[in-house]
This record gives sequence, structure tokens and C-alpha cells, in this order.
Amino acid sequence: MSGHSKWANIKHRKGKADAARGAATTKISREITTAVRIGGADPTGNMRLKLALQKARENNIPKDNIQRAILKGQGTLEGQSYEEITYEGYGIAGVALLVQTMTDNRNRTAAEMRHLFSKYGGNLGESGCVSWMFNKKGLVLIDKANGVSEDDLMAIVLESGGDDLVSEDDQFEITCAPESFEGLLNALEAAGVKWESADISMVPDTTISLSGEEATRLMKLVDALEEQDDVQAVFGNFELPDEEEEE
Repeated sequence: MSGHSKWANIKHRKGKADAARGAATTKISREITTAVRIGGADPTGNMRLKLALQKARENNIPKDNIQRAILKGQGTLEGQSYEEITYEGYGIAGVALLVQTMTDNRNRTAAEMRHLFSKYGGNLGESGCVSWMFNKKGLVLIDKANGVSEDDLMAIVLESGGDDLVSEDDQFEITCAPESFEGLLNALEAAGVKWESADISMVPDTTISLSGEEATRLMKLVDALEEQDDVQAVFGNFELPDEEEEE
């Protein structure tokens, strides 16, 4: 599970960096719109929307922007119609990459994905070429500074149908089946346990360890993909040494 934690930490830290430079606003607004379109505008019964709204608050997205995104999802405000498409491919050293996008023009997005993979030494593959290396799971990170004990947390995980609890240096990592995700978060919330991040994630079965020039080259590709407007998330089966992960 250490590789899973490494990847989760990379995603969490990159998310904070995106927020710091304001890159998250458009992506979160699209996520709100799609969550409303699929599950309705009441976050009580729509966990995807509830998490998107929480991310919006954490990133200080103005209330007007949030309301516009909700109205678009309800169809009461004119705007683009987005569809979700996942692209698959390989980076340097055979690292598998899954790229989740939300686009109003699939031809444009496909061309951009092909260009970015090629530009940074990767290869865009066919659907299914790497997805078999990943499992869809709920993934929750909890800072140990919150004060919850491992025993208490394990009890919550077991009672709510979670799969696994791993204790890392400064955090706990919980994984669960997607269908148990909402129940797990509700149980944590009821117990007063705050989480650092919570998402339905694509967790790799195994990871490839990269360092030095290989790590640098791969992260250039990941950064370029995440900076593309249509991209919502990038998942990979790699891990980096601690010092390079911090960078």
C-alpha cells in the first residue's frame, strides 16, 4: 500500500499547488455542473456534489460562480454541455497514465491529448490499454494531527464497509469500494473526524519507482496534462522519492 500512499500524496500536494495558482476554479465549476446534472442539486443525496462544493469552499471560489455552475447543471442557465471521457496512455519508463477529462468538444480534446503525450515523450494508447492496472476506489486521507486514534478509526472503517486502513508517517489512508464511499464519509463526519482529501480515485495495483531525470520528465508530462483546461484528473502507477515528491 505504500505506493498507493505515495501517489495519493502526490495528488494531494499537486491539488494544493493548483489551488494556490487559481487553476482549480474552472475544473471544480465543471465538476459541480456535472454532479448536478447526474445526481441533482441537493448535496444531501449527492455525494459527488457535496465533495465538489467542499472543494469549491476550500479554494475560495465565489458563491456566484458556484450558483452559475449549479444552474448550468439544472439546465436553467445556458452553457456548454460537457461529457466525461477518459484517455489512457504511457509515459516514460512504461508508466501507465489515466487522464479523466470533461469536454464540450471531444475532437479538440483528443487532439490535445495526443499532442501532449507525444511532446513529453509518452504515447497515447487505445481505450483499455492501461485501465486494467487500476482499481476504482474511494480514497480518504486523514492527518494524524487531527487526534483520532488508529483503533477508533479502524472501528469506523469496519462498521462503514471500508476495505483497508494504512498508517503512514503523518497520516492515515483509508480505501473502500465506491459504493461504500458515501457511508464511510458520513460515518467519519458523524464521529467528528475531518479528512484532508476524499475522492473516488483510480488506485494502481502496483507502482513503478522513478527518480532523477526520469521523474522530472514524467512530471513535466503530468503537469502539462493537468494544466490542460479539459482535464479533471490524472492518475498514474508511479511513485517518487520523498525529496522529489516534495518538489
